[in-house]
Amino acid sequence: MKVLLLTDNDQLLRRFRELVGEGDLDLIKSYHFEYAYSWNNQEFREKYKNDDRIFPLKVATNTHELIRKYKVIFSLHCKQFFPEELVKNVRCINVHPGLNPYNRGWFPQVFSIINGLPCGATIHEIDEKLDHGPVICQEEVVIEKWDTSFSAYNKILDAEIRLLRNSLVDILDNKYVAVSKPEGNVNLKRDFDDLCEIDLDNTDTFLNHINKLRALTHGEYSNAFFFDEEGRKIFINIEMTRE
Repeated sequence: MKVLLLTDNDQLLRRFRELVGEGDLDLIKSYHFEYAYSWNNQEFREKYKNDDRIFPLKVATNTHELIRKYKVIFSLHCKQFFPEELVKNVRCINVHPGLNPYNRGWFPQVFSIINGLPCGATIHEIDEKLDHGPVICQEEVVIEKWDTSFSAYNKILDAEIRLLRNSLVDILDNKYVAVSKPEGNVNLKRDFDDLCEIDLDNTDTFLNHINKLRALTHGEYSNAFFFDEEGRKIFINIEMTRE
């Protein structure tokens, strides 16, 4: 049976391939895995241009081919929305870096640091809504006071791999019970963009200011910023160190 993994996360691509190759998951050997990334992912396009094991894909324009070709499609941090026609004709599974139904959508760990809602990893069936559908399994990840978006995200990646290791065979064999969750809340890309500009005149508790800055600190990414007197962006990252 052909299975497609669609991802835009290089670390998860590598770790998923390693997982499929592990000896303790021999039952997976009867499945044929193919790999794809989003057609507009320039970093992947350059890195994998000579790798015939993975290919660029635009889901919206290849829906009929995907329906014809695959029995299961995994979205593993893929930045594309799956059309309703696809999810109604193929079993589509999302590995999502959030604890549904909390903070569905963009960068769940960012919003969990700010609003205090639970964070974690969820594997769920995909329906026509964003990060929505019956939950197959999930694991909560505790965000500590010293976590930034980056360190919280890395904890979530580890949780996602644990969930896949424990449930992948059952998902492929369709031997699981998925449970519907409440609607919860959704954060879109524009909600994240609105967070990034820091209002220097804003008054709040020091805790809330720290939480916002650590939520927007993600490795080498430039997220939080303010404008100086000449209209130039000044970017802010903070470092959290535990004793």
